Amino acid sequence: MNQLLDLFLTFARIGGLTFGGGYAMIPLIQREMVDNKKWISEKDILDIVAISESTPGPIAVNAATFVGYHVAGVAGATAATVGVVLPAFCIIACLAAILPKLEQLRAVQYAFWGIRVGVLALLLRALLTM
Repeated sequence: MNQLLDLFLTFARIGGLTFGGGYAMIPLIQREMVDNKKWISEKDILDIVAISESTPGPIAVNAATFVGYHVAGVAGATAATVGVVLPAFCIIACLAAILPKLEQLRAVQYAFWGIRVGVLALLLRALLTM
């Protein structure tokens, strides 16, 4: 598969399936980039976190940009950044249109409670990994 497309799809999957923001994405980025794709080393993850925290902007976007640039230069940075941002943008746009109508449903309230628990678990894992 084309490396740029692979970068885009990998970060789109991470961006679309991870709730809780950038810190919750770090374990997934680590597993995909270090273990599965072998695009970066274990040491690079710590550098990515340090750089992503110290530069302006969301940590997930900064991490995606850094990994994309490391793998395929400016085009890779663009592909990874768009990949990590696009799913969240699409999900938020859809939810903004329908949520006011659905927020009174008990099932939706339970779903949000479950998401909060999942986010907490991801954040704790990120904390313990660091």
